[in-house]
This record gives sequence, C-alpha cells and structure tokens, in this order.
Amino acid sequence: MSERWARRLLSLYGIAGSAAFPFVGPYVAYRASRGKEDRQRRRERYGVAGQERPNGPVIWIHAASVGETGAVIPLIERILDVGIRVVLTTGTVTSAKIVEERLGHQVIHQYVPLDLKPAVERFLDHWQPDLAIIAESEIWPTTILALGKRRVPQVLVNGRLSDRSFKSWQKRPHLAEALFENLAFVVAQSELDGERFRALGARPVTVSGNLKLDTDPPPFDPRMHKRLASQINDRETWAAVSTHPGEEEIAGEVHAQLKSRHEGILTIIVPRHPERGDAVAADLAKRGLSVARQSLNEPVRPDVDVLLGDTIGDMGLYLRLTEIAFMGRSMAGQGGQNPIEPAMLETAVLSGENVQNFRDTYSQLIEGGGARLVKDREMLAGAVSFLLNNDAVRHKMGAAAFATVEDMRGALDRTLRALDPFIHPLVVKARLEGGFG
Repeated sequence: MSERWARRLLSLYGIAGSAAFPFVGPYVAYRASRGKEDRQRRRERYGVAGQERPNGPVIWIHAASVGETGAVIPLIERILDVGIRVVLTTGTVTSAKIVEERLGHQVIHQYVPLDLKPAVERFLDHWQPDLAIIAESEIWPTTILALGKRRVPQVLVNGRLSDRSFKSWQKRPHLAEALFENLAFVVAQSELDGERFRALGARPVTVSGNLKLDTDPPPFDPRMHKRLASQINDRETWAAVSTHPGEEEIAGEVHAQLKSRHEGILTIIVPRHPERGDAVAADLAKRGLSVARQSLNEPVRPDVDVLLGDTIGDMGLYLRLTEIAFMGRSMAGQGGQNPIEPAMLETAVLSGENVQNFRDTYSQLIEGGGARLVKDREMLAGAVSFLLNNDAVRHKMGAAAFATVEDMRGALDRTLRALDPFIHPLVVKARLEGGFG
C-alpha cells in the first residue's frame, strides 16, 4: 500500500498526529509527562538534535520506558561490540537516567520525537538511521510511514500485543495492513504475540522469547542495602511492588490484617510511579500507619509499618529486602506487571488475576511453582501469612521462580540471529569506512 493511501486511512480514522489512537506512543507519553520532563532537552521532542551525528552507519533503537530500556540494553551492548553506533531514544526522564547509569557515553541518547510529521522528519533528516529497531509495542503511524518512505528497514523486537491492543487493531484491518507492511521483521515475545502480528499482516514474524529474561538482576546500592537491612534487622517483611492507584490501599489493609498475626511485620510498598509518593504517604498515614519514605531518607525505626520506596531505579534494593513480592497493576489495575525481576532474585511471586500483558511469563512461573495468583486482598493476606509461617515453602517457591527464569532464557541470541541480515551489512560498511567516526 502506498504512503498516500496509508495517510488517507490515517486521516479517515482521525489519528494522524493526534492522541486519539491508543498506539501513538510518543504523543500520549509527552502529554502525560509534561511538568515531569527534562526542560533543558524539551526541543528533542520536536526532533531537534542535541548532538552531532557520528560518521558511519547508525542504528536507531527506541525503548519507551524503564522496562523496555532495561530489556534492550544487552542487545545494544552486543551491537556496540561489532562497531556500530547507536542512537537510543526513550520517552521518560526515568529511562533516560537508566541509560546514563548503564550505558553512559557508549550510546547517543535522545528523547523520542513526537509522532508528528515535522518532528519526525527533522529527527530523521539529522540522524539518517540505517536501521530502526523498535522495542515491544510502540507503533507510531507517522514515524513508521516516514521510515518506510526513506526505505529504512524497521524491525520490531520483543514484540507483544495486549488483548486490548489486538482488538483495537482488528477493528481497523486496512490501517493495520498499511502500517505493519512497513515492518521488515517482527521478533515476537511469545507464540500468541506472533500469531497476532501475523493476523494483522506483519511478515515475516519469528518468536524469540522475552528479552527481559536475558538481562541481569536489577542493580542496587550495597551501602544503602546494608543500612536498611540493619534497620529492619530480623523483622518479617513482604513487598507490594510496581503498584498502581488503589493497590497501595490494599497493601495497607493487608498490613493491618497481618500485624495481629505477625508482630513487628514491615510492609514495603514501591509505587510504579514514584512521583505519587506524597499522595501515597498521606493516604497511608490517614489509615494510621507509620511510614518511612526512602526519598526523604527516613529511617526504618521499629515502630514503622511501611517502608515507602518512592525513588527511581531502586527496585533491586527493595526486592533484596524481602522474599515475598506482590506484583501490582493486577488487582486494582489491569494487565499486570512483569514478574521477571523478583523471580531472578529467588523471590516468591504473588499477583492478582489480571495479568493479561504477561500471560506467558506468569503461566510458566505458576506451572513451575514460582508464582501464585490471588483473587482479592483477603487471599493476598492469607498467602503472605502462609509464606511467612512456612520457611521451606517460601524458599522452595523462590527457587522455583529462579529456575523457571533460567529455563526461559535465550531470547537475546535468537533476536540477534533475526537481526543479523540487517546488521551484518552495516558492520561491513563500518569497516570499509574505518569504523567509528
């Protein structure tokens, strides 16, 4: 399908350069993040480059947020090893911080341009990428069409389609075809995701598994861990992590139920969005709970009920303070949160039943004995209490979670094999031109 007809379809559905369509990631993310962004780099959202383009081949890799960024870092490191420059775009300040901490100046980081034609064209005119690699489910009509017009190969890696997204695309089959036919390759997370991409017109499609399984366990600050572990001492702990609105309230109520059976218990709550810390702390205090906020460096005294992990990039710290983790966005929210990080740290995983976005991962963890789903707060309180009372069961569950993750690894090598026909010619070109510019 020609770009002209594709743009007619976009106009027909009223989505060209607007936030009306659920998949126009950059515009929606930008609208949601205004006031929380890096003001000094705001122009990058409009495609204005913050650095010069290096000589030689350049691969543009996009990872929307923290999870996607962490997933593609090992892939980026392998690409850098063969001598290709990488421009990495992300959509949030948090993910930008992760890039700086883990990759430093090895890559050129930019904030992703809005999915508006002037911004996208300005970005592409400057960077002139030889290949575009997109992580997970960032489908932007204007960007895809602009890359297609310039004949830049586009590969979707770690691809997934949620139930909601797939149903939305199915209602617009001609639009799906107009966009997905521009993808040179789709590397999907699971067989279900692969079938969904094929049904929408993507060709070719292969299945790699989840790249997040091939990452290292989340990092942590050893000095901070030592300090908190000393303050917590031998108190029993459990954590509710990546929580969404309503789930902090549930965690607080679970804590109140557990307190009568487990004297001195400490609940660790880690909101998915740390900027909600003020509101979460205030709500917990209204419920009569004593809260220590990590963002304020408040000590975890013996009378503290809740350690509120309202800081960025410290999930590895909080998970290492407990052996039981409830994953958020699964009880008050929809879709679930990725359980891979706690599983990597031999943590017993609990979750609500709404885990559609990570169905395959949870299925394998549950089958292997590393995770359990709970229906409501009463079942959650019961499950936490049971695991606290049964050390052998808790440790067995954590070990099973770790073993399941180990068995599921291998996505990185499979993804690199799929990318080789696109990357190898760039390696040859880079060597002919004398390597990095």
